[in-house]
Amino acid sequence: MNYRPFGLALLLIFAATTDFAVGDDWSNWRGDRGDGVSLETDVPVTWSDAENIRWKAELPGWGGSTPVIQDAGLIITSQDDEGRLFLQLFDKNYGSPLRKIEVGSGDVPREAPKRLRQKFHNLHNLASPSPAVHHKWIAVHFGNGILAVYDFEGNEKWRRDLQEEYGAYTIWWGHANSPVIVDGKVISVCMQDSLADLDQQPVESYLVAHDLQTGKLVWKTKRMTGAPAEQADAYTTPLVRQRNGRTELIVMGGNQLDAYDAKTGQQIWFLPGLEGGRTVTGPTSDDQRIYCTRGMRGPTLAVALDEIKTGRVPDSAIVWEEAQSTPDSPSPVVLNGLLFTVTDDGIAVCRDAATGELVWKERLGGKFKASPVAAENRVYFLNTDGLCSVVAAERQFQKLAENKLDDETIASPAISDGCIYIRGRKHLYCIGKAS
Repeated sequence: MNYRPFGLALLLIFAATTDFAVGDDWSNWRGDRGDGVSLETDVPVTWSDAENIRWKAELPGWGGSTPVIQDAGLIITSQDDEGRLFLQLFDKNYGSPLRKIEVGSGDVPREAPKRLRQKFHNLHNLASPSPAVHHKWIAVHFGNGILAVYDFEGNEKWRRDLQEEYGAYTIWWGHANSPVIVDGKVISVCMQDSLADLDQQPVESYLVAHDLQTGKLVWKTKRMTGAPAEQADAYTTPLVRQRNGRTELIVMGGNQLDAYDAKTGQQIWFLPGLEGGRTVTGPTSDDQRIYCTRGMRGPTLAVALDEIKTGRVPDSAIVWEEAQSTPDSPSPVVLNGLLFTVTDDGIAVCRDAATGELVWKERLGGKFKASPVAAENRVYFLNTDGLCSVVAAERQFQKLAENKLDDETIASPAISDGCIYIRGRKHLYCIGKAS
């Protein structure tokens, strides 16, 4: 099923000749750099259903995936109540639908035998992994194992079924890892219960890379950390960083933080023993440290990059670790030498990024699943009831605004061209200052 009021090529030409700038892209889960920080300016601080809403578009279904943006195109995935899976493209400036592609379909089991197959938490479905975009290529991954690449005209270039090829997912609460596009490859990660105590042949966790243009397998690497049962489950996305002349894929989950060479899939370094539980919140970094949280609301910690070489990372590389008021689902964001987190029950925390010292802690209220994003020296905390608290990224707590949309908001926001894009249960919103 396809439709297009305008061709995308025409749209891009038109956008270049109007008052709309192309702006910074948001090409992956948590943006181009994977850290939730946007370099955009003139981003709104206040909005409501009647203020600073440039457009609002109805969605064909729901999901937890974040919108991704390239040039004037916005891409999102959804699943409807009949189980159909959609890739949808919008004009980011006007909200006009450009493509609606039915990718496939799948069941979302809410009940299943414990540990023998995945079942899905009520808050998400098969459309939890966020898409990724690079030039004319769009990579989508769904919780039923479908991995596919499309061009902007809606043509499917290739598809793989990772469950069919590598075995049924055994993650407890539904596969949700997002792919990344790196150096001409689509790279996916699967971290799941090995069932090692139930079967002589353990189920593999792995990273896998496919050629972006052809879908050909480039490499596949086992990731068996030894974590038992649900502790092996992780819903995180690789953090891509350039270090020592190569591209590293930094992965958190299965009680371990480690990194892999994006070119070969070879493990470069690993820090084991980070016991906690299943891991939802992903890592982030600045120029000096990697920040992550042990699973199941375990301690948040910082690992010094200059202590990381190859092989086993010494425990001394952990420069600080704090156990109070840590997130379960939302990933951290670091800005101005400060690390900002929010707990699932609404406690925002600011720590000194170098020392872990508590700078401030404030209750925002509500439940949180979306990860905070930052722009223009501000942090945007979006709860599940459509309420976004805007807080100054400073050592003194200052709430700048509270903004409410009448929608359920599980997905993390995206920022591009001075606008914030929020995916609700029913609608997609473009929030921007009135021109």
